[in-house]
Amino acid sequence: MAPVSPRLTPAMQVLTAAVTKAGKRLLRDFGEVEQLQVSVKGPGDFVSQADLRSEETLRQELTRARPNFAFLMEESGVSGAEDWEWRWVIDPLDGTTNFLHGIPHWAISAGVERRISPEKTELVAGCVYNPASDEMFWAEKGVGAFLNDRRLRVSGRRDMLQAVFATGIPFAGVPRKAEFSAILNRIMPQVAGVRRFGAAALDLCWTAAGRYEGYWEIGLKPWDCAAGIVILREAGGVVTDPDGEDPWPSGNIVAGNPNLHPKLREIVAEGIAAARTAAPRAG
Repeated sequence: MAPVSPRLTPAMQVLTAAVTKAGKRLLRDFGEVEQLQVSVKGPGDFVSQADLRSEETLRQELTRARPNFAFLMEESGVSGAEDWEWRWVIDPLDGTTNFLHGIPHWAISAGVERRISPEKTELVAGCVYNPASDEMFWAEKGVGAFLNDRRLRVSGRRDMLQAVFATGIPFAGVPRKAEFSAILNRIMPQVAGVRRFGAAALDLCWTAAGRYEGYWEIGLKPWDCAAGIVILREAGGVVTDPDGEDPWPSGNIVAGNPNLHPKLREIVAEGIAAARTAAPRAG
């Protein structure tokens, strides 16, 4: 199950223990998913009792162990001291739509953010756990990335024609459909495949594990990608925004192995530019 390793710092031991406890409850809810109460946050965007219970479990466990840490959580937002030095960035259930449809591809995502100046923060650790497959991806800055107790390394592929990439498809009510179509039209003729599995945190982790050569998505929320960014970087991957800058906390992600990231970033940037040029102008 979740790693219990001498490589884990005390803070990461706290995090993996909390995520494991929340994951057990989610797994029970997954087995009785038809009985869950579900609310609609927006078109194609849901929150269930399972999300809320997972978030509360994580809040309780992490507050007990680290009372001075602040929180940024998907369902309840910001809490804790405004002048925080450390903050948990948490999605209690990434892939809620998969969860509610009985698809076993969902996860808890929890990142650790540190304030290094009044204007700047950095991501220093992350944990992404899929209880349905019992896969826990975790990393600490400067320590490396791991899947349970196995060290992770990104794919070494160099040829786009042999590469598989992941992305997220904008669903009902979500903007950026023109950008997505322009990017997809450019990348599909050049690669072995494009996948859309519906959980951004796991897409980043699967890239870290070498299952994908890269991943892109525009407009993610901080809790979608905080943990995954750390894990992928510690696995030797490159994560930027489409302009080549740090994607945190913008949520515009282009990630991949060092060989193919430049090409993927170029394609994504070209697609965005083309869509914006083609967009009708007001007036």
